[in-house]
Amino acid sequence: MNITYIIGVVAAFGVMVIGMMQGGDAGFLTPGQIGNFVDGASVFITIGCTFAVLIASFPIPTLAAIPKHFGVLMNTKKYDPMAIIEKLVELAQVARKNGLLALEEMGNQESDPFFKQCIMLIVDNNDADQAKEIMMNDIEQSSARHEDAAGMYDKASSVAPAFGMVGTLVGLINMLKGMNLDGDGASNIGTAMGTALITTLYGCVLAHMIFGPIATQLRQRDEEETLCKLIIVEGIMSIQSGANPKFLREKLLTFLGQKQRSEDGGKKASKGE
Repeated sequence: MNITYIIGVVAAFGVMVIGMMQGGDAGFLTPGQIGNFVDGASVFITIGCTFAVLIASFPIPTLAAIPKHFGVLMNTKKYDPMAIIEKLVELAQVARKNGLLALEEMGNQESDPFFKQCIMLIVDNNDADQAKEIMMNDIEQSSARHEDAAGMYDKASSVAPAFGMVGTLVGLINMLKGMNLDGDGASNIGTAMGTALITTLYGCVLAHMIFGPIATQLRQRDEEETLCKLIIVEGIMSIQSGANPKFLREKLLTFLGQKQRSEDGGKKASKGE
């Protein structure tokens, strides 16, 4: 569970709501003021137009993957580089004792499609350069697809404030068209102006409190996946060249920060390894 994302978004909305309730005549917090920031027409224009533009800008498969995107950004433990390193060391030990063909059974049991493909490439005794080219091309194409997904939320983040401004203009036009300075007409200008500006607020909230964080989180998950895949590629190529398992482990640890290496060392020490 991506607890930092949840805490951040909830805290942002909480701070905004508290800010909305401040400054009332009834005291420090005036819950009744929340109603000043609710307007059905503004919601309809901002959210409706934003999603309409997304539909016009992206193909159906990309839009249909939106629920999957939320699953990806919420799962922070999907990619574990240390677990991959240990698995590669185990593969190196098996290959060193029994040869590359002995890895076929372990490859068939692997649940990660990319990891399985990499194992099978060396089991089939493919040329090292060609095998690595296939692996790296897979990584590049995967990252490109992930960038397209994050780009959809960047697009939403850019158009939401624009349609917030459109809603404001619509409100101002309606206000000016219906303005009547005779009698009580002038007293309604402030109320009408406030309603018009609410749409801009909604656009900013959508852009910076919803869509922006989603795009950032998706890119972070892509970086984590790419790191794990690069470790797999380096490990598989080293196994094919007959690298020593202990040396391989030290080599793959260089992909990680010193803190991650220290934490792993502490775990192994506690296990008596």
